[in-house]
Amino acid sequence: MTGLYLDEFTVGRHFRHPLTRTVSEADNTMFSLMTMNPQPLHIDAHFSEGTEWGERLFNSMMTIAIMVGLSVQDTTLGTTVGNLGMSDVRFPKPVFHGDTLRAETVVISVRESKSRDDVGIVELEHTCLNQRDEVVAVCRRAAMMKKGPAT
Repeated sequence: MTGLYLDEFTVGRHFRHPLTRTVSEADNTMFSLMTMNPQPLHIDAHFSEGTEWGERLFNSMMTIAIMVGLSVQDTTLGTTVGNLGMSDVRFPKPVFHGDTLRAETVVISVRESKSRDDVGIVELEHTCLNQRDEVVAVCRRAAMMKKGPAT
């Protein structure tokens, strides 16, 4: 696995994740309907033409999922026990069909668990940018991470 163990994270470390993802109308419609979100801003082209955006907005919950997903290979793949929470979620700019998303991550804090000897907590700040390098999403994520194998 390519994820990092707790002891490999350092505060301030910055990742510019190499994977990117172009989002589509099908992605948006499928995700919105699968999650029971009938918001016309996501699924109704005629309705959305009459809004200030003039077109459908990409579902922000899927934007978060993609942002975190783009980070996994470099940070937590196979070494995370689980996510503990997300905070400070923001969407400074909208995402539209055809936008290409990329992600960056900064390590905010690293600490040992107070209740378990084999894990610790890493706080990461994820930032999602579009093809114009505009920030479209930001969140902080706390993850419970495995400690490295004893050597």
